[in-house]
Amino acid sequence: MSRYRPPRTPSAPYITRHGAENLKAELDRLWKVERPKVTDAVTEAAKNGDRSENGDYIYGKRRLREIDARVRYLTKRLETITVIAQPPPDQSRIFFGASVLLKSEQGSVQQIHIVGADEIDLKMGKISIDSPLARAILGKSAGDSVEFVAPRGLELKQVERVDYALLNSAEESTSYGLNRLSALKNSNYSHSFILMHRELSQTNRYNAQLRKLNPLLTLT
Repeated sequence: MSRYRPPRTPSAPYITRHGAENLKAELDRLWKVERPKVTDAVTEAAKNGDRSENGDYIYGKRRLREIDARVRYLTKRLETITVIAQPPPDQSRIFFGASVLLKSEQGSVQQIHIVGADEIDLKMGKISIDSPLARAILGKSAGDSVEFVAPRGLELKQVERVDYALLNSAEESTSYGLNRLSALKNSNYSHSFILMHRELSQTNRYNAQLRKLNPLLTLT
């Protein structure tokens, strides 16, 4: 009997404009470039005899499963994700998109940027809004002190500065969703979405997962 795994807590449905553009670019690359290339390679490998001992065929099929899993995640993520492109009215407090300078008890400083779960880049100081540190400082202002549980234990930090450099150059917030496809019906991107779902729905492996999206797949 397999081990029970509790369902994963959904991440907050927010992303910056740059993050959303990266997700769309990745989806386009996987669907329009990488998947066709891998599909052709699998087709050629299948002609080389016994598939059970055909390394190219086995690897190609595994890679196709990985690509399709990622494509399903990206399309589902883009159904409801909200792109935050404007800072909040009160820019003195910490909310999504804030860039924050923190000081530890030892006097060391740390610059972080609060972004969506799909944009995490620790080298650039980008942390998820779902992280313990981000949750601890949300709503705080310069001069406030916060405690949070880090991997090394309980830590105390003070907020030194708050700004919205990541968002101040953006124009407006936008929502992306397949529930809005009727409004985007004439765009090439939404058309690619529909074709993508139609092709995936033709395989028995993904019919169950895509059944709930069937009403969207009837759009032309």
